[in-house]
Amino acid sequence: MFKKRIWKPLLIAFGWLISLAGLVVLMSFIEVKKAELVCKKVNVFIPGNQYFIDRQEVDNILQTTSHTLIGSRIENIDIHALENKLKINPFVEFATVYMDMDGVLQVEVSQRQPILRIMNRFDQDFYVDEHGLKMPLSQNFTARVLAVNGYIDELFANKVDSLHTALAKDIFKTADFIRKDSLWDAQIAQLYINQDHEIELVPRVGNQRILLGNADSLATKFNNLKVFYKQALPLVGWDAYKLINIKYMNQVVGVRNETLLDSIKRHKQFMADSLKRAELKRDTTVKSDAMPVLEDTKEKTSIKN
Repeated sequence: MFKKRIWKPLLIAFGWLISLAGLVVLMSFIEVKKAELVCKKVNVFIPGNQYFIDRQEVDNILQTTSHTLIGSRIENIDIHALENKLKINPFVEFATVYMDMDGVLQVEVSQRQPILRIMNRFDQDFYVDEHGLKMPLSQNFTARVLAVNGYIDELFANKVDSLHTALAKDIFKTADFIRKDSLWDAQIAQLYINQDHEIELVPRVGNQRILLGNADSLATKFNNLKVFYKQALPLVGWDAYKLINIKYMNQVVGVRNETLLDSIKRHKQFMADSLKRAELKRDTTVKSDAMPVLEDTKEKTSIKN
């Protein structure tokens, strides 16, 4: 009984020892195989549908055209240095480089995904990606994203950087909310920052301005706007208001388009004047038909006298 208890843990320990030794031998074999492995090809994969950086630019960064990689042993290739070179590019969010057992250097590059384009009051123009980081424009590709301009003080140092001002953070928060909602992503064409540093929405349909204010309680504000669109605008028309104020949580304030109302009044007045002119013309025609008789009467009277 005592001997069985001793042999059982010894057998388990011996099994683990053999497994560990086999793993060490296998790793040693892989290392030897890697040391003999030569880079035969560079395969670049860039996922996504936005191409701020293309294969040619990746080749230039990795210097694949200078034959420093192809033909070199894997032990002489610094994989981490290649990844760091790619990450320096402002359009690259993440990069992975590794060598497979067939001697192919696999390179995967993930690009930054912009969701907003800011044009500040200093004539600087830059993107903001989905993580709230500023990034420069590209000469290769123009992203179709929400644009904002106006009285914006956020500066851009031509490098990947975070947003610093509270207004820029509110702009990013608003743009991120809009892009995640299919209705507002289709309806809102642009953002504008007025002199009071408040956010205004520029819709695709209608000429009215939508005053959002700040980025607080966005879900409530946009829900109020949706109700206003469904219940009020169909009754008066899309151009009946020049301003829709939704910056207050519990109400929507619509400011009438005075120019449109004046136009309607002028149209009504014109129609009334046209009717008067028509009546006056008809009366004049009747009087004109009677005039010759009066003239003849006057002439006859004159002759008699």
